[in-house]
Amino acid sequence: MDRHVLTLDETACRRRTSIKWQHHGEDVLPLWVAEMDVLPAPAIAEEVERVVRDGDLGYPVPRPYLEAVARWYARWGADVDPSRMALVTDAMSGVKGAILALTRPEEPVYITVPVYPPFHSVVAATGRRLVTVPLTAEGRYDVAALEEAVATSGRGALLLSNPHNPTGTVPTHDELAEVARVAARHGVGIVSDEVHAPLVLPGAEFTPFVTVPGGERALSVISPAKGWNLAGLKAAAVVGGTGAGGAIARVPADLAYTASHVAVRAHIAAMDEGQDWLADLVADLTANRALLEDLLAEHLPEVRWRPGEATYLAWLDCRDLGLGDDPATPFLDEGRVSLNSGLPFGRGEGHARLNFAASPQVLTEAVRRLGAAVEARRR
Repeated sequence: MDRHVLTLDETACRRRTSIKWQHHGEDVLPLWVAEMDVLPAPAIAEEVERVVRDGDLGYPVPRPYLEAVARWYARWGADVDPSRMALVTDAMSGVKGAILALTRPEEPVYITVPVYPPFHSVVAATGRRLVTVPLTAEGRYDVAALEEAVATSGRGALLLSNPHNPTGTVPTHDELAEVARVAARHGVGIVSDEVHAPLVLPGAEFTPFVTVPGGERALSVISPAKGWNLAGLKAAAVVGGTGAGGAIARVPADLAYTASHVAVRAHIAAMDEGQDWLADLVADLTANRALLEDLLAEHLPEVRWRPGEATYLAWLDCRDLGLGDDPATPFLDEGRVSLNSGLPFGRGEGHARLNFAASPQVLTEAVRRLGAAVEARRR
C-alpha cells in the first residue's frame, strides 16, 4: 500500500484548519470536499517561501501566468495564445465571466447533470436561465438529449465539465466534436471547465475543447488549483480558441484584479516545475481507485460504481442499500464518514460522492465504517 504523495496519516491531517478536516467533529473521517490529503509539490513550497521571504506580496502580473498556461496546454497539443486569455480570480469566477461574455440576460445556460453543484448556482448568479440535460447511464454526454434541449430552448451557452465532476468520465475528441456540432447548429456558445484536466488517469486522454473542430469560439477555464491541491491560492485563466478574441475581451476585466499574486506565483511553479510530483499523484490516485474498487466489493457490494477515468472523485450509486434519497446523511450519522450528498448535483437521488485522495489507511477505514453502518441497520 505504498504511496508517493498520498501518505499523510489522520493525525497529520487533523492539524489542518481548512474546511475538509474542520467542518465535522474529530470522530468523523472526511471524504467529501475536493481537497487532497497531500503536502504541496516542492517547487510550489519553494516559491511560496521565496515570496514571503522577499516580501513579494503585492498585486499580480497577468502575462507570466497566461504564458505558463500556454506552455501547459502545449503538453496536450493545444496551441493557445496568451493574447486570447484572461486572468481571473478562480475557476468559478472564470466560468461566470465566460457565461457573461457569451450570453445575454435571460438566455439559457445548459448544464449536463449530475454535475458540480456550483454549476447550478453560477448560472443563477449571472441572471441566465438554467436548463439541465441528463448524462447517459454511463455518465457521458447525451448528444440526442442535448440536441432536443437546445432545439427547444434556443441559443445561449453550454457549460461543460471536462473531465466530468462527479462521474470522472473523460470526453473523447469525437464526443466533444459532436457536442460542438450541435452547439454550432443552434448558435450555442461553449464554456469548458477543465480544472480536472491534470488528473486524467491511465486509460484515458484529455482533449482541450479549443482543439476540436468547432471549438475555435469556445472559452475554457483552467487552473492548477485541483491538480496540485491549491484551492486556498486563488487564480485561474479563461482561454479562448482562435475565433474567441471578441468573447475574451468581454470577460469582466476586474476579475484579474482580484486574483492573488501569491497564487499566481505558486500556480506558475506548479505548471512549469510540478510535473514529477503530479506524475506521482496520478500513480497514487490510480492505486487508490483500484483499492476503492476492492473495498467496495468487500464492504459495500450492493453499491454500484463505474471507476472514473479522471479525478479523485467516485460517484456512488447507493440506491440498493435502502438509505433513501440522501445516503450521505446516514453514512455521516451512523458511520461517522462524511461524503457529499448527491442531491445538489442534480439527478443524484440515492447517490453520494466520495473523495479518495487520501492515504490507503484512511480510505480503508472509511469504507469499513460505511459497510459497518449498513450492516448495523440490517441487524
